[in-house]
Amino acid sequence: MMSYTYILINFFTVIICFLASFDRRIQFNKHFGTFLLSSTIVAIPFILWDICFTRMGVWWFDLKYTLGFKIAGLPVEEWLFFYCIPFACVFTYYCFEKFYKLAWAEVFNNLIVFTSVIILAVAGLLFFNKIYTLLTVIVTILTLCYLHFIAKKEWIGKVSLVYLILMPGFFAVNGILTGSVIPSPVVNYNPEEFMGIRMITIPVEDAVYGYSQFLLNIYFFKKLNKNEK
Repeated sequence: MMSYTYILINFFTVIICFLASFDRRIQFNKHFGTFLLSSTIVAIPFILWDICFTRMGVWWFDLKYTLGFKIAGLPVEEWLFFYCIPFACVFTYYCFEKFYKLAWAEVFNNLIVFTSVIILAVAGLLFFNKIYTLLTVIVTILTLCYLHFIAKKEWIGKVSLVYLILMPGFFAVNGILTGSVIPSPVVNYNPEEFMGIRMITIPVEDAVYGYSQFLLNIYFFKKLNKNEK
């Protein structure tokens, strides 16, 4: 049963959102193709990042929690992670934007971007020798700056709000993966390569990593969806 741990995490993350997608009031199923394409665009660089860091020993996987099948050094469950988690996140954002007026959150765009960039830049300078910290900082700063200053997207505040709302789910999923409620972690981190600051068992970098991934998934989903801006 232990070998089904990671695949079950993916399954339970996505199943409710998947079934709700067919609700006539939501009809997110009409966007499955767009989601699959947009999430693949985002997944490619993140998976390459994952493969490189796994080979470098920045993190590694305890295979007793997986089915044992690997592709390019990653458990197949890790590949699915880059679709299951974004699906739940994009679906949730889609529903919030559809049923609630979140335009008020747009007034915080400047505050969110400038505050985040400053904090991240300081963290990057202080922990430049920690590769997970440094790369996460660089990717997130570039993502925020591109979306705000170049693409000029007004929804950063809305996406950030929904990301905060998703935090219980983040703690549940990443908590299990990092060993909060199971005997040992599914994903292990080299203490030499991150700041060492954990939220319970979750490296704080994971939250930043997830934030940049979420922003990029929303960006490409909207870009490829003719009905979205």
